[in-house]
Amino acid sequence: MQTELKQQIARLAAKYETTQFLPADPSSFMHRVHGAANQECMAFLASCLSYGSRKQFFPKIEFLLNSSHNEIHKWVRSGEWRNYIPDTTACYYRLYTCHDMHCLLEAYENMLAQYGSMKEYIRLNAKTGIEAVAAICQFFAERGASKIIPKNTTSACKRVCMFLRWMVRGESVVDLGLWSDIIDRRTLIMPLDTHVVQEACRMGLLNSRTASMSTARRLTNAMLEIFPDDPLKGDFALFGLGVDDSAKP
Repeated sequence: MQTELKQQIARLAAKYETTQFLPADPSSFMHRVHGAANQECMAFLASCLSYGSRKQFFPKIEFLLNSSHNEIHKWVRSGEWRNYIPDTTACYYRLYTCHDMHCLLEAYENMLAQYGSMKEYIRLNAKTGIEAVAAICQFFAERGASKIIPKNTTSACKRVCMFLRWMVRGESVVDLGLWSDIIDRRTLIMPLDTHVVQEACRMGLLNSRTASMSTARRLTNAMLEIFPDDPLKGDFALFGLGVDDSAKP
């Protein structure tokens, strides 16, 4: 990779990994609750709903936050969510029905009852980023929630990888680093979405627009050349540039 390109990506990462990044990003929701349990829980549910238009999915995340009165961990673990999410075929958000959300929350409630937190589940079942992605996919697939969580790691698993970035990367004004003691941030996988793929292809980092895990890992390897200790710092550069209309030529 050319030095000039490495320097450009490093500059972009520094530009976008700031507190100004938060208000328009779903990661902002985990900063609105207190305590590690609430932050982890809010981050997971926010990541699950983070696709499509932010104007459309932000209110759906906000509904969960408001319904729980900012005590989202207790809300899920106690089963109180059932008073707000009916097990029906009514639409919750785009392709997700209330039944799909019911399956997700029921599986998550089961995880919290069994392990206390997702962190503890991951501590027992994964040592690297890709193992953590696989463990999360497996748990929810076994409990019928694969409409929202991918059933395996064949796809890029963008939202799971994004959630892991939030949980693992420390020393960041955006990411929380709550799991930095159990997963090495150097093993994380780049969250691959349209914006990131578009910018990566434009810069010559990728030659395929296929949103697969193999593509995500190739891009991660490219980011390791720039940020050997923290490859997902590159996510801020590519995603930030992709959504920043003011930076477009």
